[in-house]
Amino acid sequence: MPSKSVLEQKQAYVADLAEKLKNAAGGVLVDYKGISVEDDTKLRKELRENGVDYFVVKNTLLKRAAEIAGIEGLEPALSGTTAIALSPEDIIIAPKILFKKTEAPDSTFAIKLGFIDGKVISKEEVEAYAKLPSKETLLSQLVFMLQSPIQRVAIALNEIAKKNEEQSA
Repeated sequence: MPSKSVLEQKQAYVADLAEKLKNAAGGVLVDYKGISVEDDTKLRKELRENGVDYFVVKNTLLKRAAEIAGIEGLEPALSGTTAIALSPEDIIIAPKILFKKTEAPDSTFAIKLGFIDGKVISKEEVEAYAKLPSKETLLSQLVFMLQSPIQRVAIALNEIAKKNEEQSA
């Protein structure tokens, strides 16, 4: 039986983790087994620079925190070594960075599953999100699509005006 202080520390950790899970737009659980210290340091730096909170977590504590946060369905992934990447805003950036890591030729790093807005998604769905363009790219494509018809109308009106000027001259 753990001491009272250790139990209190674990309860505080679980409460903090549950709050992080609730506030995250998305998260990805990975099996980090076999990653070198150097690669792990690079990965953590890249995730941190992109606003993603990444840390190793005990499966039992994550299970309890997920229950408190109302996230159901993580249990199948809670075995072996587990690290979690939580993104407060962008649901694409964590899967994109972690999926890139799994594609390395000698990688034993593996995505277990993920969640978006409290709903669990499969490994395949995480990989599908990873293959999407970034938020900025999607927004620029949307702006281009919205501007395109307006530009065409402006060009057509300009051509009509030129034609009318030529006919009146």
